[in-house]
Amino acid sequence: MTQSRPRTVVSDEVAEAVAAGRPVLALESTIFTHGLPRPRNLEVALEAEERVRASGVVPATIGIVDGQAVVGLGKDLITRLAQEDGAVKVSVRDLPVAAAKGLSGGTTVAATALLAHRAGIRVFSTGGLGGVHRGASQTFDESADLPVLARTPIVVVSAGVKSILDVPASLERLETLSIPVVGYRTTRFPGFYVADSGHGLEHSVADAAEAADLVRARDELDLEAALLVANPVSAAAQLDPAEHDRVLAEALAAAEAAGITGHDATPFLLDHFQRATGGRSLDVNVAVYRGNVGLGAEIARALAA
Repeated sequence: MTQSRPRTVVSDEVAEAVAAGRPVLALESTIFTHGLPRPRNLEVALEAEERVRASGVVPATIGIVDGQAVVGLGKDLITRLAQEDGAVKVSVRDLPVAAAKGLSGGTTVAATALLAHRAGIRVFSTGGLGGVHRGASQTFDESADLPVLARTPIVVVSAGVKSILDVPASLERLETLSIPVVGYRTTRFPGFYVADSGHGLEHSVADAAEAADLVRARDELDLEAALLVANPVSAAAQLDPAEHDRVLAEALAAAEAAGITGHDATPFLLDHFQRATGGRSLDVNVAVYRGNVGLGAEIARALAA
């Protein structure tokens, strides 16, 4: 029988760093395969890797290349995925399909967290987390990110959930799934484009060392859920809250008028935000990601200390 190639491959650099206990930070790939326009997508992806390395941490960008899950893509493969027209979005349910069909694409929060954890990586930075969609009481539309994180003990640094989602329902689901959420130097849950979603948090951490202490306590208690560190975008970089609320209301009304529902709703709403803000929502997206990458690297160093 012919030996098939492995379904998952971990780069030598990442594997050696994990084995030696050095700090490693996982990074998702959907931000540059689907989240940002070209050529900005590639610029942001490579800049994130450089920022992580400059902080003394090994970056592990994760994606799917010709059906193979790669943990630690490297510059050449990042460039390929960022420029590939046929790149697909791969969540956990899509991993066997991508593997069997030889597809290439970006991994979502759920798939990235799972693959990172299996590779021994303890910290993962992303932009915004998926959550419960508006109208989910009728549609049952909820991101796979939430149940996957409920059984994947990794640290996820995120600017909350995207504000186009049902934020209070998402917080309720996080509580039901026993996923601890702590604010980074805040007791307000961030709303991705804005620093404050209007909803409070019970707990916060003052620095990366305190976040690392929470991780160690979770592991000693043998709990399997992720720890979500909610890191708000800076007030200087956020969308004006009044403008955000106005654009969101307009986007929701436009989606209803056009009959846009289900999985088509998120790209429609995000596109509306981009056009209505003259591209400034993309600038906020990048600022969010940079901040989360920086904090994730700090937490990875604190855990490895």
